[in-house]
Amino acid sequence: MQVTLRQIAHTRSGDKGNTSNIAVIAYEPEFYPYIKQALSTDALRGIYNEQAVHGPITRFEVDGLGVLNFVLEGALGGGVSRSLALDNYGKSLASAVLRFELDVPDALSSLLRGPGGGGDAVAKDSGGQTHVR
Repeated sequence: MQVTLRQIAHTRSGDKGNTSNIAVIAYEPEFYPYIKQALSTDALRGIYNEQAVHGPITRFEVDGLGVLNFVLEGALGGGVSRSLALDNYGKSLASAVLRFELDVPDALSSLLRGPGGGGDAVAKDSGGQTHVR
């Protein structure tokens, strides 16, 4: 089934100068392999337009914790004190990642997070049908 990253992970972010750091943390260990497979540096770059990230994106895998850490260089318009693009900072960039869609097995549907919690979430099956769980 197709889900948004928001249903299976959360993000943390930080920034220093013109560099943003985004950690994607799986809610459950079962989700991590699917996140790791789908969320490449190219996929992450595809989430942002050319104005948001000008430099390289580096991905670090922290398998023992179920975390992917991304470093986005040239992502902050010169840094907080130099840019007029106030929503372009770490938290906004991290929030945008949560809209990313990926596939996970139907068998993991009870672990999804979303409206109502405890597995109550909106998901699309392989046929594109939307279901509330």
